[in-house]
Amino acid sequence: MRRSFKSTIAGLALVALATTTVGPALADSGSSRGIGDAYFTSEEAADYSKDIEKTLAETGARVAIVFRAGRDRDQLPEGIDYTHGAFWVYQPIQREDGSTMKGYVVWNLFHGDGETLPRTQSELVQDFPFDFVTGAKAEDLAVIVPTPSMQKRIMTMMAEGRYEAVHDPDYSVIASPFDDKYQNCTEFLLDVVAAAAWQTTDYRQLKVNLSAHFEASTVKTGPLARLFGPLVDEQVKLSDHRGKPIRTVSYASLARFMLDNGYADETFKVTPSSVGGTRIVMR
Repeated sequence: MRRSFKSTIAGLALVALATTTVGPALADSGSSRGIGDAYFTSEEAADYSKDIEKTLAETGARVAIVFRAGRDRDQLPEGIDYTHGAFWVYQPIQREDGSTMKGYVVWNLFHGDGETLPRTQSELVQDFPFDFVTGAKAEDLAVIVPTPSMQKRIMTMMAEGRYEAVHDPDYSVIASPFDDKYQNCTEFLLDVVAAAAWQTTDYRQLKVNLSAHFEASTVKTGPLARLFGPLVDEQVKLSDHRGKPIRTVSYASLARFMLDNGYADETFKVTPSSVGGTRIVMR
């Protein structure tokens, strides 16, 4: 009887997650690549990443926040268009021959691969625009350009080691931005911006401030998914939401927060030059 009950619970859990896109559908912080078949060829990814770098250079951005969809859009929850975001920083890059050049380096938060690092933990990793674009599963990327003063503050945090101070290695794919228990890649972006804006790396104080000033995105999910999600995917942790609606950080909510508080000059979406190189500015 006990075995039958456990089988029923497991079955309900699978059904619950099968009927919602919360959890694995949002996961895209495990590596430089997205999930599933490649959307761009290597040549297309190289050309597209150069397009974006050129666009950022034209805006004068030394720091930008760029987002990609690492899952097919039909697998994402309503209102969530992108699954991974990272800082693109214009900085010296050392070549293999020891010489240096200037270019954009991507500063990411990635969850573990389950081998070298548990999937419930995260680490801060640097790679390049080509790697970022290679992980995309949709042609459009979204960009937030911080104000020059905010860019300077973020770069100062990186240079002084305060950037790492707001990294919480305990990972949840739908982490709440108002709780210090877990963190995902988009919440980390918000935490860095908040730390730069309010000039503190006191993590609990940041959460208090964000609770008062940040409007998070609501992720739609049913009660069964909330109850059984952690049993099916170890990266889906809901205890930081404390029974409230599930809210997380998205491109849209971070862009709105930065624009409304004067931390960003503009936000826009870009598509590859192969499809016209569209740039849609959103203010």
